[in-house]
Amino acid sequence: MIGKGLVKRLTAAFVVAASAFVAVVALGATLYYALALVMSPIGAAAITAGVFTIVAVVVAVLFLGAAGGLDHDDEDDKEPEGLGGRAYALFRSRPMLGTVAALAGGWIFLRNPALATMVAAAFTEKSRTRYRR
Repeated sequence: MIGKGLVKRLTAAFVVAASAFVAVVALGATLYYALALVMSPIGAAAITAGVFTIVAVVVAVLFLGAAGGLDHDDEDDKEPEGLGGRAYALFRSRPMLGTVAALAGGWIFLRNPALATMVAAAFTEKSRTRYRR
């Protein structure tokens, strides 16, 4: 097994993300219907979309600024070690490519776990050759 603790944490994270998604959708619907009582539905939809766009931009700027995501670190220039470090670096630098790679890796693992194990071993294996004089 990969690790029961990791599976439990991932499950909890997915449950929290799904709950937050449902809460945001419900908040949007509530805002829309409240505005639709006093104006046309098109105006209510436009204002609702504008409010959520502003909130998304503000949250992104605040979190990126607080996390240091807007600053360039020299630590990112060195090559990460291991498969986990490489995956993290890929997700940080190119989130869309990282997501596609994770989905493809998951699909390959579900179709053929032995092949996925061999690929992971090839990526994590270090060179064993030593140079002698």
